[in-house]
Amino acid sequence: MMKNMKRGVPNLFKEGTKSLSGLEAAVLRNIEACQQLADITRTSFGPNGMNKLVINHIEKIYVTSDCMTILKESEIMHPAAKMIILAASMQETEIGDGSNYVIALAGSLLTAAAELIKMGLHPSDIVAGYNNAGKKAIELLDELTVLEINSKQMHDASFLAKGIKSAIAAKQFGQEDLLAGLVAEACLTVMPKNVYNFNVDNVRVCKILGGSLNTSEVVQGVVIPYDTMGDLSEVVDAKIAVFTCSLGSPEGETKGTVLIHNAEELMNFSKSEETEVENMIKSVRDSGVNCIVTGGAIDDMALHFIEKYKIMCIKISSKFELRRLCRAVKARPQVSVQGVSAQDQGYCSKISVRELGARRVTVFSQDKKDDTAVATVLLRASTNNILEDVDRAIDDGVNVVKAMCKYAPAKFVAGAGASDIELARRLTAHAATTSSLDQYSIKAFAEALEVFPRTLAENAGHNAIDVLSDLYSSHEKGNVNAGVDVEDGSVKDTGVLDLVIAKKQALKLTTDAVVTILRVDQIIQARRAGGPKQPQGGQHWDDTD
Repeated sequence: MMKNMKRGVPNLFKEGTKSLSGLEAAVLRNIEACQQLADITRTSFGPNGMNKLVINHIEKIYVTSDCMTILKESEIMHPAAKMIILAASMQETEIGDGSNYVIALAGSLLTAAAELIKMGLHPSDIVAGYNNAGKKAIELLDELTVLEINSKQMHDASFLAKGIKSAIAAKQFGQEDLLAGLVAEACLTVMPKNVYNFNVDNVRVCKILGGSLNTSEVVQGVVIPYDTMGDLSEVVDAKIAVFTCSLGSPEGETKGTVLIHNAEELMNFSKSEETEVENMIKSVRDSGVNCIVTGGAIDDMALHFIEKYKIMCIKISSKFELRRLCRAVKARPQVSVQGVSAQDQGYCSKISVRELGARRVTVFSQDKKDDTAVATVLLRASTNNILEDVDRAIDDGVNVVKAMCKYAPAKFVAGAGASDIELARRLTAHAATTSSLDQYSIKAFAEALEVFPRTLAENAGHNAIDVLSDLYSSHEKGNVNAGVDVEDGSVKDTGVLDLVIAKKQALKLTTDAVVTILRVDQIIQARRAGGPKQPQGGQHWDDTD
């Protein structure tokens, strides 16, 4: 017993537990893992960011430069790296854009922290300085505002397009004008009078393979990627009944046996069933309905009578799609097939079947903007990977509109690294006025912000050192909106805009995540659950007898 007690810390935990402590084993190892994570995503930053080819655990292939898609599908296991991913995920949830900003800044801040630790600074001093610098940077952002879009201007497509162009250009450089116009039109279609109530779920994307991106369009209404069930392919001024049940002859809950004595009884039996189904469909038609949408099965007899009474019929198997359609046409779903009252019916200006590529889709379009609760971007592209990537860019654009509406009036700062260099310059000046050891970490925070213009220049193939020196010189002369022109590597006011609230949120989340990682001085890893491992070689245990 005394012999075991001499073992110290390992004897404190259950057998198989790993314990790492000290600067080298815990702090610097965590920093190294986060640096590697930042290196992966940093090359995908900005309009010239490179794509990553990610093959996930079920062998689905993703070709994308979208930071969150890369991180989600890569299944990163390191606990410190997971903290940064959590911060990026929160940024994506709240704002919908800026996740790569969080990862790149976190990696840069931790690299700077590692240098300070090697110089002899204690992690607690670095934490205090980073907190101070983070708060100061958030305050300074408001002073750098170059554009403000108020709630009235949110109802103007040109202002919306201006606000979301930068977010889309980061994903689809060269197509930002086209996509920003589509997103602005779709958002404007469903924009409520009080912009604060804008709902991102009301903007949908229907991806159709084939054709080019230029043939994409916005539909005021819903596009269902299914054909109609019968021959009727167009209805104008449609009154819609939505059923969640099957269409056909009703069946009892228990099995029944019918004894038929002769042919006449057999004829009457099937005739009574036909009459019942016909009366059911007729009652729906008599209530004024000329389009039936159902989430259940449709039997042949019901389809025959639907055709007879000239009713359009569409089957939608997804209950989420069915709910969305109900919201779009303002219909109330019915649980049984019978006449539908006027207030429960939906209305649509026109329902038509269109053939796009090799698919037939049903388009529910509204003429009046007041009737439109859902807008759909009909997206065309040549491959599935391009469709998925453009869809992610549109999703970012719609989420930026949501952030603009939520924090109206929406403020913007100069993008393309302009606001980051200006923050770095002002934070360096702030560090000079600080007398404590915090000044070293505030200066390190300022230098860490240089990662954005440097990365933009590197990803575009320009000399990062020359670009950074030109930026500092231009800002010293008072041109605070000068950023990196990725096309020729020059320094000028590029007209790129970044949402202030997105930057503030990113700075806050990054600072919190980095501070949490720097406060860790010991890693305790319990033994993994589960029994003994199987013998190598795949042999059964009694095959050796």
